[in-house]
Amino acid sequence: MIPHLLCPLLINGQNAATGFSVEDRTNEYLEVMLDGRIVCRYMYAYDNSTPDRLHETYKPYLHVFDVDGERPITKGFGGHFTHHRGIFIGWNKIQFKGKSYDRWHMTGGEIVHQKFLDTRANSDGAEIVSLTHWHDENQVPMIEEIRTMSISHVSQPFRLRIDFSAQLKALGSDVFLDGDPEHAGVQYRPANEVIPEETTYIFPKEKADPTADLDYPWVGETYTLHEKRYSVVEMNHPNNPKETKFSAYRDYGRFGAFFTHLIGADETLNITYRFLIADGEMPATDVVQRDWENFTGVEQQTSVPKITVVGGASKSNR
Repeated sequence: MIPHLLCPLLINGQNAATGFSVEDRTNEYLEVMLDGRIVCRYMYAYDNSTPDRLHETYKPYLHVFDVDGERPITKGFGGHFTHHRGIFIGWNKIQFKGKSYDRWHMTGGEIVHQKFLDTRANSDGAEIVSLTHWHDENQVPMIEEIRTMSISHVSQPFRLRIDFSAQLKALGSDVFLDGDPEHAGVQYRPANEVIPEETTYIFPKEKADPTADLDYPWVGETYTLHEKRYSVVEMNHPNNPKETKFSAYRDYGRFGAFFTHLIGADETLNITYRFLIADGEMPATDVVQRDWENFTGVEQQTSVPKITVVGGASKSNR
């Protein structure tokens, strides 16, 4: 949560020229701005009037913009794996009432924004709280999600901090979130124009093997886009489900945290992650580790972890 977030959102650019502000392009997207420049754009539209428009809007996601606020550094619809979009959430094998549902590739149903429960901005940050329904094939909700995105500016070496949390409630029956690390969880996808051979990943462990290791506290990625370098860290809160795996090896840059979990009927699972965005190369490990400790309230009893840096040479057909 953003500290001291006391001021209500002022819609349609009516707030002060400095600090954070939010502007709602009704039924399309909501922009978060800092000093008049776009930093994030929450894509919440849902329109099933045509197949193309449905494909474009079948799930909400968060775009991250470059430092000038001119274009996203994350991917939208279309391109290489159209279902990969910005900062997004989903599972490809959701078990509900004896059936399996794919809310990753988005076949046979959608994740639909219902309304904003809260939107706030002040000099320190902005917060968006979105109510979504995860539909079955008949547009009946299986999961009710309260998605909170708290966005704040941080001093160098990072530029932006995004706390992403979701409250996932199983509606009327058990929900089993299932799948695999490549097609499920909370993930980040860089823009489509990345230079694949220049993508690298950093892991907080010596001789790391993300295909086998569990419960990394964080994983980082650096990628090249439009002749500039960008770095992003995804942090895993210790209260999230255990046996989390990070899919973090694709050269096109999609990476994130995956777990499986059974949510009992009418029960709620709470998850939270932090994303740090930097312009340029990955900041020093001790800087990342300090922010993870700030995020979690957990102080490591050992020294700064040794790391493994891996180039993004692996490719996927999914």
